[in-house]
Amino acid sequence: MWRVRRIVVKVVTEYLPRETFEIISQSVEQTQHIGQCLGRLLQGGELLLFEGQLGTGKTTFTQGLAKGLGITATISSPTFTILKEYAGRSRPMSSQVEGDGCPGPALYHFDLYRLEDPDEVLDLGFDDYFTGSGVCVIEWSENADISWLAERLAIHIQVLNETERALRFIATGSRYCELLLQLQKQIYASTGF
Repeated sequence: MWRVRRIVVKVVTEYLPRETFEIISQSVEQTQHIGQCLGRLLQGGELLLFEGQLGTGKTTFTQGLAKGLGITATISSPTFTILKEYAGRSRPMSSQVEGDGCPGPALYHFDLYRLEDPDEVLDLGFDDYFTGSGVCVIEWSENADISWLAERLAIHIQVLNETERALRFIATGSRYCELLLQLQKQIYASTGF
């Protein structure tokens, strides 16, 4: 007798709006700054999927993102624990989208490098995080079958040389396309770019 634990519906993303943005970061500080700009825009419920080889700057970007969310804890890669949770903190009024002084969303930082089976992420019950009210950052997202999450912001980081990184953002879904447009405005309005 067969027993079905979960049924996962694969979502076709070809009909969703899609936008792409590429930028070159010339230093660790610029990578963190780009992350911080994105963090300031996040309201909770966002899904950020990172791809890139070891040492490309995924955690470095996430450190800046956390700062933009108002999180002051030290951010490190959750390689051995798979998930690290950081509580949301109050953000300055100028960095909030709504500006209401409420705490920012929690940050759920995943590292799926050690997953051996693409379905393991579901077996571990992490799917609830992906659709919750926090900000989900998933490093090594290609190691899991999360194709059922149609709307997302994918961030591909590539090493160009010792200090430079190419960051390619791919927004899928209208919410993420708008987020990407706002991110571009934030980056170009700031100094250093």
